[in-house]
Amino acid sequence: MTRLVNVRYLTGYTGSNGALLVPVDPAAPDVLCTDGRYVTQVGRQAPDLDLLVDRASAAALAARVTGGRLGYETHDVTVDLHAVLAERAAGAELVSVQRAVEALRAVKDDAEVALLRQACAIADRALAELIEAGGLRAGRTEREVGRDLDARMLELGADARSFETIVATGPDSAVPHHRPTDRVLARGDLVKLDFGATVGGYHSDMTRTLVLGEPAGWQREIYELVRAAQRAGREALEPGADVRAVDSAARDVVAAGGYGEEFLHGLGHGVGLEIHEAPALSPLAAGTLADRMAVTVEPGVYLAGRGGVRIEDTLVVRDGAEPDLLTTTTKDLVVL
Repeated sequence: MTRLVNVRYLTGYTGSNGALLVPVDPAAPDVLCTDGRYVTQVGRQAPDLDLLVDRASAAALAARVTGGRLGYETHDVTVDLHAVLAERAAGAELVSVQRAVEALRAVKDDAEVALLRQACAIADRALAELIEAGGLRAGRTEREVGRDLDARMLELGADARSFETIVATGPDSAVPHHRPTDRVLARGDLVKLDFGATVGGYHSDMTRTLVLGEPAGWQREIYELVRAAQRAGREALEPGADVRAVDSAARDVVAAGGYGEEFLHGLGHGVGLEIHEAPALSPLAAGTLADRMAVTVEPGVYLAGRGGVRIEDTLVVRDGAEPDLLTTTTKDLVVL
């Protein structure tokens, strides 16, 4: 394995250089290869693994394979590294392992869900504190709000933010992945906040859209439509559900409300050690949900030049029960 996030998942090792060799023979030890900078770290994080010290980690492990087959992550390996592996593996047949580890990562165990829950709780609390402190008010800039929210998540125990926090106000809220600017918040603005905290390597993801001052009729209209679509998407989450059908459950609500063309992205995605991972919930995705998959549900309506609304939760699919909602901030329209 060469994808560091997959090496981390399988071993607990979090360094910036490394590869993992997993023999077919279950009696043979797994071998982790990294360079000398991380020897002590491996001893702490993955003490039960055999350690090989070499900066060219993937090539060094390939040299241990003589004949047979060598499986590797074709979605991660460059053409140049493929050539090196073929040369060093002494006649072994190179075969793709597809996205085998990503498939394992899609289903979370109890410890992973606990970390996700903690990360989501930090994000929920940070937003509540931001609002309580008057941090969302006319006169502040998008950048100021984003930095304030980030600082609160760190103060509450996050290891880091999950991604660059989105603060999008007024007409900027119609841009799905707007990056904060020095635009000043003003009364009448929709304020879209998309953010998350990271705890133990696991990411939370939540979006809430608020309004400064009394909302206009069109703002209430699209907000209530998106909230209804988001509810439909959440209710469609169950083991065995086709991911395209889950997307359609929400998308059909938006389309029936007359804004189908303004729902510009998929309904959601898996979340865990990466902020975007399997499974995808979209019209172009394939597959079905399984028990204990962690996903987001985040429909949106974006009216160019006017404003947009997105509402997003992180949830865990549960067998025989409603999805486990990890982000608990109200989805009622908050008027500030």
